[in-house]
Amino acid sequence: MLEVNIEGDNDFSICRPSGEIDAYSVDDFRQALNSLATVSKLLIDLSGVPFMDSAGLGALIGSIRKAGENNGEIVVSCGRESLLQLLKTTGFDQIVTVTESTSEALVALGKTEEQ
Repeated sequence: MLEVNIEGDNDFSICRPSGEIDAYSVDDFRQALNSLATVSKLLIDLSGVPFMDSAGLGALIGSIRKAGENNGEIVVSCGRESLLQLLKTTGFDQIVTVTESTSEALVALGKTEEQ
């Protein structure tokens, strides 16, 4: 079962899905990302996601497109090697910044952990 936790405001938010993101659970993930379409800076922390298929990747790409339309910035944090490989193999890391830790992602967004 997928849970998606969101914290922050319209200037900066963190989206933390927890659980597998696949064809069965992607609607919840997509809905959460759609609710964040107008956020100026968004960190998507995939550290709680053990598996993601092409449906999850599609939801991520859709959120990046919407963020771009609203002049938003997205950084994806992913410490799991299997997901990092998926993001690199598909070229996802060429369209958005992908980091291996949330602290690196915060730096990429110009934030510190205290902010």
